[in-house]
Amino acid sequence: MRESAAVAEDQQGVLIGIDKSAKKMARKKTLAGMVRNRYLYIMLIPGILFFIIFKYVPMGGIIISFQDYQPFLGIADSPWVGLKHFERLFTEPTFFMLLGNTLLLFALNLLIFFPIPIILALMLNEVRSKFFKSAVQTVIYIPHFMSWVIIVSICYVFLAQDGGAINSLIASMGGDKVPFLTDGTWSRVVYILQIIWKEMGWSTIIYLAAVTAVDPQLYEAAKMDGASRMKQIWHVTLPAIRPIIIIMLILKIGHTLDLGFEHVYLLINSINRDMMEIFDTYVYTAGMKNGQLSFSTAVGLFKGIVGLILVMGSNWLAKKFGEEGLY
Repeated sequence: MRESAAVAEDQQGVLIGIDKSAKKMARKKTLAGMVRNRYLYIMLIPGILFFIIFKYVPMGGIIISFQDYQPFLGIADSPWVGLKHFERLFTEPTFFMLLGNTLLLFALNLLIFFPIPIILALMLNEVRSKFFKSAVQTVIYIPHFMSWVIIVSICYVFLAQDGGAINSLIASMGGDKVPFLTDGTWSRVVYILQIIWKEMGWSTIIYLAAVTAVDPQLYEAAKMDGASRMKQIWHVTLPAIRPIIIIMLILKIGHTLDLGFEHVYLLINSINRDMMEIFDTYVYTAGMKNGQLSFSTAVGLFKGIVGLILVMGSNWLAKKFGEEGLY
């Protein structure tokens, strides 16, 4: 018994020694890789600093959502109020209006805009003329680099009820002018059309890169089996880019309550406010215009928590169905 115990201890000691040696070798290998790729790591520094300074450090400010924050007192001396601001958010009549408007605009974004870059990437991949393909890509990419102020201003010139080019054309043909920018329903239509115009080209880049990376031998095999071009897209291209589509969908779902402030704010006016006001614009109004910094921070924290839950939930669901997921 003593001999077997001694042998077991010796074996355990040998295993521990091997494990330590393996870890030491792994550390040396990692360090050697970092030294070899040092310039790549140096290039990462600006991005890391950006996220630390502008993303992680400001997260400390969420503490004021549990305070009645007074700027002249500072965070340390402002009185604590617990969940008062969250209770106010969930009990105010405007909460369900904001939630409904935000979810509806997100649904329009997801159901109408999300598939368009995928379809556009598939169409561009079928173009054989490099010149025509490059020209189309350039034209559809340009709007992304214009600010929302310019996009909305251009649409205002065309869609304004008084003096707008389209309404002037409708009136000259004997029709009634359409309140594109004041009616709530039409404002939502204008909202999604502006997103499509501005972002469809830029969003196409990721899907087009994924499509062009598909193994050409798969198309050759499908062609030999008699598959038409449409069947090749359906049975080869789409399954090959499905992981990218799933990842982009998960990221999109994470922005359910975060639709962007600037675009919607430029479309809101006193007439369509009840159908266009969302959490982003409400936070600006409450925080910057009315000085309710603690309340607006509570609204922002609520949005962030919901977004995190949705991302984690959708990622878990994707993995449940056998997809790769985001992480």
